[in-house]
Amino acid sequence: DEVPKCEELQRGSRQFEVEDTTPSRCALSFRLLVVASLFRGKGLLQRHRLVNEALGEELGRIHALEQRTLTPEQWAAERSSAA
Repeated sequence: DEVPKCEELQRGSRQFEVEDTTPSRCALSFRLLVVASLFRGKGLLQRHRLVNEALGEELGRIHALEQRTLTPEQWAAERSSAA
């Protein structure tokens, strides 16, 4: 599998949200939600590795990164159950 760059991951995602959580922490921190078909058939660790690899060098500057990585089907099920 080819590792997507961050911009490619963002363009290929149905939902891509970044929240800066630095103000409530001691260092550069973010909460990330990525919904992408790229995650189909991949476990949680594989999904997080794809995101980490897409972030590349930027990851080295981040102290904490919370990730939610979902397939479009998981996202739709989550949204329908919340309604």
